[in-house]
Amino acid sequence: MPTLEPPGGAMVPRRFRITQKRRETPDTYTFAMAPVDHPGSGTATTGFQPGQFSMLYLFGYGEVPISISGDPANTAALVYTVRAVGSVTHAFAALEPGDMVGVRGPFGSAWPLAQAEGKDVLLVAGGLGLAPLRSVIHSVLANRDRYRRLFILYGSRNPEAFLFADQLSQWHARADITCEATVDYAGTGWTGRVGVITELVRRADFTPDQAIAFVCGPEMMMRVTVEELKKRGVADRNIHLSLERSMKCAIGHCGHCQFGPVFVCKDGPILRYDRMQTHFGVTGL
Repeated sequence: MPTLEPPGGAMVPRRFRITQKRRETPDTYTFAMAPVDHPGSGTATTGFQPGQFSMLYLFGYGEVPISISGDPANTAALVYTVRAVGSVTHAFAALEPGDMVGVRGPFGSAWPLAQAEGKDVLLVAGGLGLAPLRSVIHSVLANRDRYRRLFILYGSRNPEAFLFADQLSQWHARADITCEATVDYAGTGWTGRVGVITELVRRADFTPDQAIAFVCGPEMMMRVTVEELKKRGVADRNIHLSLERSMKCAIGHCGHCQFGPVFVCKDGPILRYDRMQTHFGVTGL
């Protein structure tokens, strides 16, 4: 999908107004936003592919890259899940419905859903990494007959840090999905699994030569997940990762997000493992 640019070009934010705000965890919120500058234009304004991101601009504070976490079929709004970890995202956390933000994008590559058709689909997420994969879940469930088994494997620090807790329960209850979660530390009342996410990958009943894996989370988590997927027999070309690098321009001009031979904003953030395995895990890139 080509980048949908406003009349002023890819560097000019479009105005969006927050329509909904949901608290996911003590420091993480999900926002729905509707366009102000081009109301009623539907997919011409809000269309995106799962895995793409936007540059969100908060007037007076700055701009941050945030993956789109909503349903691609919802063309009335864009949805983002934001964790307050810096000055801009802390300011974002204080926003309320009615407030205005600037949006550039969507930018970047997408999860290869067409390639996943007819395969077992493994979604392996750590922490906030579930947000860029939620749009994949929406898409697969909307076209369930195109895919074989769907595995949602999620790891978090503790149960209180779960994203989309209500939806996790719904997915877990479905007969046509394997949805498993694990935590590093169990709190009072937690009766689920405790341990690393690779245990979920090791136990998952997928067919390796008919599987495709989408992985998103902290880099160390992705590294050990890739190792486990390879042990299970999943081919490098069928492992796709979402990379996180600090993106500034989002169109490959500034070089701030260069990762070996690629620019994460333009060539990524979704990259096939065999394309970047030489550099994956190398610090200082």
